[in-house]
Amino acid sequence: MNAVNPPRWRALVVLATAQFMVIMDTSIIGVALPDMQRDLGFSPGALQWVFNAYVIAFGGLLLLGGRLSDIFGARRIFTAGWLILIAGSAVAAVANSPWVEILGRGVQGVGGALIAPASMTLLMMLFSHDSRELGKAMALYGAAAPAGGTAGVFLGGVVIEYLSWPWVFVVYIPIGIATLLAVPALLPAVAGRRGSVDVLGGLVVTAGIALAVFAIVRAPEQGWGSAATLLELAGAVVLLTVFLLVQRVIREPLMPPAVWRTPGLAVANLAMALLGAAWIPMWYFLNLYLQQVLGYSAFPSGAALLPMTIAIMIFMIGITARLLGRFGAKPLIVIGLAVLAAGVAWLSLVRPDGTFTADVLPASLAAAVGMSLAYIPAMMSAISGARPEESGLASGIVNTTYQIGSALGLAVTTALAATGGADSPAALTGGFQAAFVGAAVLAATGAVLTLLLMRRPKPATPAAVGAEATSVQV
Repeated sequence: MNAVNPPRWRALVVLATAQFMVIMDTSIIGVALPDMQRDLGFSPGALQWVFNAYVIAFGGLLLLGGRLSDIFGARRIFTAGWLILIAGSAVAAVANSPWVEILGRGVQGVGGALIAPASMTLLMMLFSHDSRELGKAMALYGAAAPAGGTAGVFLGGVVIEYLSWPWVFVVYIPIGIATLLAVPALLPAVAGRRGSVDVLGGLVVTAGIALAVFAIVRAPEQGWGSAATLLELAGAVVLLTVFLLVQRVIREPLMPPAVWRTPGLAVANLAMALLGAAWIPMWYFLNLYLQQVLGYSAFPSGAALLPMTIAIMIFMIGITARLLGRFGAKPLIVIGLAVLAAGVAWLSLVRPDGTFTADVLPASLAAAVGMSLAYIPAMMSAISGARPEESGLASGIVNTTYQIGSALGLAVTTALAATGGADSPAALTGGFQAAFVGAAVLAATGAVLTLLLMRRPKPATPAAVGAEATSVQV
């Protein structure tokens, strides 16, 4: 049993702030995208890399970040993660070209991939002496995720309206410095342990995912059957195959193949991948529709998404847990993905001369309810069958799956949106409609596959749900 740390609740503020900022980094850029596209000269297809660069680095390196935290100590990795995140934020803020911006976002993702697993280890160290305190701490830490999503949308709108888009990155620098100053006094020094780091595995899987996304993004321009597209996709397959082979032969792999024998892990990860592949494109293109077609400026655009984010918080915190304890995970995942598909399909009816109340609000709320019903049950299904010594690994895998599904889904739907053109509001709307249809198909596919493949798991208790909600990333 760990000794009680007197300033543990103040330390929790530091850890929750880290969770808040890491999640906010995926949402704060949404309303800034049109301004960034105009100022830096992004093409419509390349613009998504402002989002994907962060998500690919973050999702691809999460497992490596957890391993580094185990070996070198969580406080050291937490500190290193913040230093890297601050550096990436500075690069993104001063960028004067698309590729510098993408580089900065990728560096931010690397920092986030170190911060997230180290934060959880530190939280367990601080509160594992008392199960009641641990439950409260995990609930507060978990609430920081949807709060970060809400704040990102809202703060992004405020910053763009009254300052300029570089400030969505500048805000990370003073907060990061304040966090680093608090680390020595508040966070416990966690001793590392002997072991090796599968750096090769982490780099290969991230490169494979990045190349797959790159190929899909460029396919509409190059042609799906062109030699360049086929070679890029083949290269991605080779890299991902090499990663799987490395995991079989290395002594301490990032992802031991045996973990996939965990009951429910594979199907739950499939559901999470398709959930991310539908949800993130919907959010991305809804932002663009509000600004580029309806003519909203940054602040009204951020405010327009606030009802959807509030609905997510209400359902995730107050409703989904109770339903999960009563009905189990499978029905909620299936219904949630189906409702998400219906909501996104509803958004595909948006019009060039549409309105927020008729074209956006009801459909976005339906999509938010669907996402809220499916996310936590899918997360629970992925880790509930894991052995105690593999629960952290299972949690890391499912979070990685969600992030990678998000990146690949956005790449596919961006390719669909490119068929509409960008010459007029009508052409833009046609492209967005195609993207929404694609996202709806992905969500519906997830519902069908979950219905057919998932064995009905044991119902989870509300208390357990509260603990697992710490992993929520919206």
